[in-house]
Amino acid sequence: MVDVLLGLQWGDEGKGKIVDFFAPSYDIIARFQGGPNAGHTLYVNGEKIVLHQIPSGIFHENTINLIGNGVVLDAVTLQNESKKVAAFGIDCKKNLFVSDRTHLILPTHRALDKASELSKGESKIGSTLKGIGPAYMDKTGRNGLRVGDLLDKNFTTQYIKLRLKHQRMLDSFGFQEDISAWEEEFFEALDFMRQLKIVNGEYFINEKISNGKKVMAEGAQGSMLDVDFGTFPFVTSSNTISAGVCTGLGIAPQKIREVIGVTKAYCTRVGGGPFPTELHDETGERLRKVGNEFGATTGRPRRCGWIDLVALNFACMINGVTKVVMTKADVLDAFEELHVCESYMINGKETRQVPYQMTKMSIEPVYKKFKGWNKDITAIKSMDTIPETMRSYIHHITDYLGVPVSHISNGPGRDQLICN
Repeated sequence: MVDVLLGLQWGDEGKGKIVDFFAPSYDIIARFQGGPNAGHTLYVNGEKIVLHQIPSGIFHENTINLIGNGVVLDAVTLQNESKKVAAFGIDCKKNLFVSDRTHLILPTHRALDKASELSKGESKIGSTLKGIGPAYMDKTGRNGLRVGDLLDKNFTTQYIKLRLKHQRMLDSFGFQEDISAWEEEFFEALDFMRQLKIVNGEYFINEKISNGKKVMAEGAQGSMLDVDFGTFPFVTSSNTISAGVCTGLGIAPQKIREVIGVTKAYCTRVGGGPFPTELHDETGERLRKVGNEFGATTGRPRRCGWIDLVALNFACMINGVTKVVMTKADVLDAFEELHVCESYMINGKETRQVPYQMTKMSIEPVYKKFKGWNKDITAIKSMDTIPETMRSYIHHITDYLGVPVSHISNGPGRDQLICN
């Protein structure tokens, strides 16, 4: 049995905390896509830690954590993250497994990412410059190196061959930066990776499922960044939706049971790209400050706006979401009036559908107003005791989506979660 937990917006929905909350009910937490551009923030014993590659179940001693074949893996990030996790008494060599089909991010991938983004000028997409896009390009171009290749005695030869190809591409960009330091730390990190439990991921996870183990597939970036269904070209380079679980872990569709979608009580986005409900006023700035909306990976200020039910409904549809978890509801505590985007006005016509290409049209959000609850909700534990105005807000979202809101996060703490 496999349940999926993923983001329904443009990422940064607070998935890490939610996975951490659900993790004790599962035997395995598995990452199925994305790279170190994901930043899952957890609070362990009151201390903040951000995970970029390691699944969010790592702090649960009896939970197996698997990095699946759909991920692109930065060995340096993984090694550094393992050191941070070790400070909490957790040894990644014990319960972290890596699929041998997982593609590696090379130093030249990072260089290509930077060179490509610089060449775009004002048209840049807001890449985190982690090398993710070029790594996925090598994967689909059948050139990439995989974790299983680390065990091959000819790995260095394979690396040099691919590096020479990349160097020709870098030369065409006029990229002159010295990356020898990146390569040095890369090969040091590979020695660390060879000490981890490298497994045939698809057989590994299917055997666990056959033996009755419960699996949670953990998404990285949000659904609206999906390479096929997101706001192209301002998207990530992988399939972030639930369908990506099958190809990113090697499991069959009928193995999936629940699809848990995570959304903020409002909306944010990092980097470039369309954002219909973005606020460029004092309200947007207030959301940013109260919500501490700065990227966990980049530190960049997040763009902020009201919740977009058109996009959220689209994400629920393509993912087959069975229940919704709403995060950061406490950020709205002090707002006297809340707005919810019900539809888009495009060229004088109102629609509840997400257009294929948002960047080529002017979209005006159509809002429904709600009265804020003006009450501190951070200590509430049950849906039965939430303010009536908040109940109206949640019920309207549930009715619009046709999917129940099962949990509401009302603070950063592990125990700050309102349950239905």
